[in-house]
Amino acid sequence: MKILLLEDDQILCESLKEFLELEGYFVDVAHRGSEVFDLTYEERYDLYILDVNVPEVDGFDVLASLKEAGDETPAIYITALTDINSISKGFAIGAEDYIKKPFDPEELVIRIKRKYQKEDLLLRLNDIVYNPTTRVLQKDGQTIGLGEVQQNIFHTLMTEQNKIVDSYTLMDFLEQPSANALRVNLAKLKNKLGIEIKNIRAQGYMIENL
Repeated sequence: MKILLLEDDQILCESLKEFLELEGYFVDVAHRGSEVFDLTYEERYDLYILDVNVPEVDGFDVLASLKEAGDETPAIYITALTDINSISKGFAIGAEDYIKKPFDPEELVIRIKRKYQKEDLLLRLNDIVYNPTTRVLQKDGQTIGLGEVQQNIFHTLMTEQNKIVDSYTLMDFLEQPSANALRVNLAKLKNKLGIEIKNIRAQGYMIENL
């Protein structure tokens, strides 16, 4: 799951980014409202987390502009504005949730999981539970973070369980594609997660889940 976080307090922003990444999310950050438009032009996100009082364009106007442009990405406001008018405005614009500052980062994660982690979407492999929508990976109940390359490889293999994924598809995720680099990343995945990834000679790789 890829998140865009708009927060002008750089200490809080970095703290939230680090916390969310430890939970397995990919996070881009913006400190000014105008930066959101640049980032959303180049990237597609699964969730926006928006502060309201930010420089240049406030969080309310940011989301309103995105909605007017046809962007239906869910959004959560995190803000110190706690009056009923501000809360009503946030929901009227189209926010999915509204969290009042100060808050525990764990509360934010709980709300994200509650809204976007559906039980029937979860994929299981031995002691691993994986949500392909949020890309949150848990092993023995503990969230495991993967780098972007290994995350993409694992996601592809996990969502295609019992099917052969050709090597070239997996190599597309590498910065410098090669069969050897792919083998190295697969070996790291196997060691970190304790899973078996089968090498189907001259065809590709597969996670088998019988």
